[in-house]
Amino acid sequence: MSTTTTSPAISQELADEFNPFLAMAKRFEIAADHLDLDAGIRDVLRTPARELQVAVPVLMDDKTTRVYTGYRVQHNFVLGPCKGGIRFSPDVNLDEVRALAAWMTWKCSVVGLPFGGGKGGVICDPREMSPGELERLTRRYTANIMDILGPDRDVPAPDVNTNEQTMAWIMDTYSMHMRSTQTAVVTGKPLTLGGSLGRREATGRGVMLSAREALKRLGLRPEDTKVVVQGSGNVGGIGAMLMHREGYTITSLSDMYGAIYNEKGLDVPAVLEYLAENKRLTGFPDAEEVPNDKQLELQCDVLVPAAVENAITSQNVDRIKAKLIVEGANGPTTYSADKILDERGVMVVPDILANAGGVTVSYFEWVQDRMGYFWTEEIVNSRLEQIMVKAFDEVDEVARKYESSLRIGAYIHAIDRVATVYRLRGTFA
Repeated sequence: MSTTTTSPAISQELADEFNPFLAMAKRFEIAADHLDLDAGIRDVLRTPARELQVAVPVLMDDKTTRVYTGYRVQHNFVLGPCKGGIRFSPDVNLDEVRALAAWMTWKCSVVGLPFGGGKGGVICDPREMSPGELERLTRRYTANIMDILGPDRDVPAPDVNTNEQTMAWIMDTYSMHMRSTQTAVVTGKPLTLGGSLGRREATGRGVMLSAREALKRLGLRPEDTKVVVQGSGNVGGIGAMLMHREGYTITSLSDMYGAIYNEKGLDVPAVLEYLAENKRLTGFPDAEEVPNDKQLELQCDVLVPAAVENAITSQNVDRIKAKLIVEGANGPTTYSADKILDERGVMVVPDILANAGGVTVSYFEWVQDRMGYFWTEEIVNSRLEQIMVKAFDEVDEVARKYESSLRIGAYIHAIDRVATVYRLRGTFA
């Protein structure tokens, strides 16, 4: 009897491909080469300004104590306070948090926000924790990183497995220590605690707007366009709903249990209602079920990976059939897959542009909290559209100038802005 093993070289190659920080660094270097940045500025811009690792002891419901590991990485302060989400997941690791913090720097720069990039995470499995345990975890983690938080220092937001309630706990914990209510210390809060209208839909709306602008470049119309959406949450589900309203045919949606597909188009409102009631897409009528690993290979015009990192890789990129990819998730396409898509002429609207709607409306929320004056949803959505369309046009112009992909164009545009501000500010001595 014989067995087949994967060689260490192949394993390391795949491990490097799936490392988000290495992917970010490679794209950074390509953009920096186009800009002819000197070595010193490259070192400054690629290096996280601060990395904090904390032990987070939590009293569990059974009266035992467990210690979790938490991180907060602040990548860059040049443009303003750090901005970025906090995720709770067993898959959290320092390289991932570093990469996500750097992407937030470039994302904020691409859309012209006065923020730098930050990211946080705690290694835990929220599915195995009670609401009380999650609250105690959140509050202790907040207390342990509080010295580097603040409306003018670092402003967290929801991310994977965190939500409005998580942000409310963070805001309350910070406020209790400051002895005053500090609504601007986080964004993505409930409306009654200083949240913004339009925030929940913002990332999905940004995806929809990015797809619309990209289709114009490809000469396609929404009513003639079939879309596969990986995911069904705040990004994928809301993005699919908004695209459905604009006339796109959404043929597939997915969750962690699998995907559903109907070549003629799904009734997206009915799908999301079914998901809310049943907690999974499995069993939805008028659709066939498709394994998650096959969903991305379905025939479509537009593919929206809006679920996880490293969804499109060197292992499956050859089976991707879409003409346009709009990245709703952070880091859904590996560097190796990116090169292949570029060679094939597949347009990719990169994550640092396509999903920047969320951080843009987070910025609006921060501004409203600091003013103590809140806008209507119509104003929020209008201003979001103005910023997203302007950013897309600028990235497209840069990509044409440097004869690059939209992704590298976005990196060039973002890095150039940060580097310019860094040169103007100088190095403190």
